[in-house]
Amino acid sequence: MNFPKFQQLVEERSGFRTMENPTASGEYFSDSCGDMYNFFLKIGPGAVIEDISYFTTGCGFGTATCSLVVEIAKGKTVDEAAAITAGEIESQLDGYPEKKKDYPERALEALHVTIADYREKVSSGAIPDYAAMPRPESAPQPEPLAAASSSNGSDSGKVLIKLR
Repeated sequence: MNFPKFQQLVEERSGFRTMENPTASGEYFSDSCGDMYNFFLKIGPGAVIEDISYFTTGCGFGTATCSLVVEIAKGKTVDEAAAITAGEIESQLDGYPEKKKDYPERALEALHVTIADYREKVSSGAIPDYAAMPRPESAPQPEPLAAASSSNGSDSGKVLIKLR
C-alpha cells in the first residue's frame, strides 16, 4: 500500500463537502461497520460530471477511498463513472490491507446509488436529459492531487489531520 498517498488523501480530504443544489445525490450505509457514504453530482451537457463531492462518517480508509472516487469520476460521463471498478480504485493506492479490501466496493455502491438517482430524475422528467445535450468542446478535467501539502500559512479552507 502507498501509505504516503493514503495519508495525503486523509489529510486533504479532496471533495469532502456537501453540495448545494446537486443534480443527483445518493447514500449508502454499510451494515458491516456503520459507515455512511453520500455522494453529490453536478451533471452538465453530454452527461459529464462537472462536480462531485462526498460526505462520510467513515474512518481514514473511507475518506481516502471517497477522495479517490472523486478524483477518478470528475470529468467523466455518467456512464464512464458507472463503469469505474474497485480494481481501479485499489490500484491508486497500490492495494489495500486485507481487512480494508471492501472499501472500494462501499464507495462505488454509494456512487451507483447516486447515478441511479440521476437516471431516475431524467426518466421521470424531473431534470433534463443532459446526455442528449451536446458535450462542450473541453469537458472539465479532474484536478490531480498535489504531491505534498504546503504550509505557507494561507487559509485554503482545508482541515489538516496529522496521523501519528
